[in-house]
Amino acid sequence: MLRPRTAAVASLLLIPMVAGGFFLQQAPPRATPRLFDQVLAIVASRYVDSLQSPEVFEKAAKGLVRELNDPYSELFAPRQSEEFNRSTGGRYGGVGMLLEEQKVGAGTSIIVSRIFPHTPAEDGGVHEGDRIMRVDSLPTADAKIDKVSDALRGIPGTSVQVVFQRPRVVEPVKLTFKRAVVHVPAVPYATIIGDRIGYIPLQTFNENTAEEVDAAATKLVGQGARGLVLDLRDNGGGIVEQALAVSSLFLKSGQPIVNVRSRNAPDEVARATSEHLATQPPLVILTDGGTASASEIVAGALQDHDRALVLGTTSFGKGLVQSLFPLDGGYALKITTGKWYTPSGRSIHRERKLLADGRFVETRPDSLETEAEKKARPTYSSDAGRTVYGGGGITPDVIVPDDTLLTTEQEFLRAIAPKAQAFVTVLNQYAFELKGSAPRDFSITPAWRTELRRRLGTAGITIDQKYEPAATRILDRELDRRLSRLVLGDAGARQRSVAEDHQLARAVALLAGARTQEALFAAGRTGASLNAAVKPDHN
Repeated sequence: MLRPRTAAVASLLLIPMVAGGFFLQQAPPRATPRLFDQVLAIVASRYVDSLQSPEVFEKAAKGLVRELNDPYSELFAPRQSEEFNRSTGGRYGGVGMLLEEQKVGAGTSIIVSRIFPHTPAEDGGVHEGDRIMRVDSLPTADAKIDKVSDALRGIPGTSVQVVFQRPRVVEPVKLTFKRAVVHVPAVPYATIIGDRIGYIPLQTFNENTAEEVDAAATKLVGQGARGLVLDLRDNGGGIVEQALAVSSLFLKSGQPIVNVRSRNAPDEVARATSEHLATQPPLVILTDGGTASASEIVAGALQDHDRALVLGTTSFGKGLVQSLFPLDGGYALKITTGKWYTPSGRSIHRERKLLADGRFVETRPDSLETEAEKKARPTYSSDAGRTVYGGGGITPDVIVPDDTLLTTEQEFLRAIAPKAQAFVTVLNQYAFELKGSAPRDFSITPAWRTELRRRLGTAGITIDQKYEPAATRILDRELDRRLSRLVLGDAGARQRSVAEDHQLARAVALLAGARTQEALFAAGRTGASLNAAVKPDHN
């Protein structure tokens, strides 16, 4: 009697099973080029606001690149493409001034903060601290710095008239410049520090970098330098070919510099060429969290081949290869096509994820970096058998943390943060005014401190007594830093500030006692052991 009901239930159960089996055998729905055409047509014809066809195409293309979730891939519009080429090429048509936007009362002013050598601005007598009032017919009051910069740039050989307001000069200064191809230096200066130690700050990798590093190193060795410091801190990279050329200066012909591994192509190995420095003194490379990309290629190659002691903190870890593809209409696509590996096989890249707000963070962030924590990283071997560490970025042979502010100094800076721009403006203007009277061996005087505080008060910046003496230390340091560069130049200012730069001071100390690279490594091992014995203070 129960069999018919049981059979019916079984039949009912069988239907969805068969149906389920049927649907599982169907190919899942897939997006096709027709999907894009359909969405594009509906947006173009039915979206509530009308959009021009070029705008729709650009938005669609940018959306595709954005959905790769790769912070390094980007679609450049024509103007962005020009800016990118200019920033990496190192040359542009202009007058040779670095501009800075400063808060003045309720508005803003555009101030000349630096003048590049051998440019129309230098030849025309522009002063650092001059305020730009007009560029041709463009008044600059409350103008954005990008707009002023664009007005100054143009085709080399064309003319541009600029009106300046100069401190302590009543009448405006009117100058006419003929725009020229401006060379932005990769090495702004090179100098001797301490006991015959050559210092080379390398800011970027543009088309002139290897030539400038070669010239700087040759000059310093000629001046008696018996050791070199190549400062790659805050160098975010640039042209990879220049990183290879800089590495070649310090390596032997044929030594591998970097290995590129891509998805649909065989591995590529870039090797050192025959262009080397005539003299090869002991070398320290400084790195920090701002050392990235092309800079990491240089640091990693010279570390793996035992040609440089790396000192500082672990680099950023941008080990992705970007290729630039020119597109129709002046557009360009910068897209990730591979990864870099050092000669010992270490991946330079440190994995990060892109957040919804546009920031990207490490998937496994480092804690406070110490020698003990460094040893938990994957290990590799240099040519001479020294241990070098992987795990993303270039880990230094000797870890020296960045200089950090005391707690009271941090609290003071947070307190004045709402007035930060006015704070910087007052410091800059006062430094410019002191430039003409300050001796080369100046010290911050009580009278200067009093006047600086008066000016800060006039700008609405009050200093609570509870922040003393931290506030005085910061004011002295910031005024000294600005005035040093104005009075002594970049090289002189660096020589004056070595003691305050703990990483550079350690590099100079290690080089002072080492006549060979091997002796430098031995001194570095001793220094690393001392670092490991000191427990970090987290307070």
